Amino acid sequence: MIDAKILPLQKAALQPVAEFLAHRGVKADQVSLIGFLAGLGAFAALCFGSFLAALLLVLVNRALDGLDGAVARIWGPTDRGAYLDIALDMVFYALIPLGFAVAMPDVNALPAAVLIVSFVGTGSSFLAFSAVAAKLGRKAPEFPTKGIYYAGGLAEGFETIAVFVAMCLLPHHFPLIAYGFAAICALTTVIRWRQGWLAFSGGDR
Repeated sequence: MIDAKILPLQKAALQPVAEFLAHRGVKADQVSLIGFLAGLGAFAALCFGSFLAALLLVLVNRALDGLDGAVARIWGPTDRGAYLDIALDMVFYALIPLGFAVAMPDVNALPAAVLIVSFVGTGSSFLAFSAVAAKLGRKAPEFPTKGIYYAGGLAEGFETIAVFVAMCLLPHHFPLIAYGFAAICALTTVIRWRQGWLAFSGGDR
């Protein structure tokens, strides 16, 4: 919901680091893959109940997720980079609730499953809209630096990370947080369905 507003701040904060890395030959895809490894580490930490370690690794993953785009803009964006970024993100988002389910299956398995299904809704509606928008040559003016058409919503990247942080800090409240955010994701999915219905209806209204 506020991703577009914080993008300029994120860009300003990450640009010096991106220039430092790019001048030493680091490529954006390398940053993306290292970030994903941090995400896998967060999942492993959650499975063993190490919630503070998981929190640190989640934050590292998200920092590198922003940094890879900044590095890409220095080297020149690529289609592979845009693909890799979104593909790895989708797996990372599902791994975090799964980690909580593994840690405490009796309590967390059902809310984690509900949350993952809601992520399927937001992710699929996002990617479907982006695919058709790209076919039609449409751009998202709110997100000019994104490699694909970025459809906003109530549950975007910032809100998802805020929820993950809350889960790591308050792990025993995971079911309540998961059900609450799943409801927000479900509403986001419905809103995107409506946006797609209207945006791509042509003359069939």
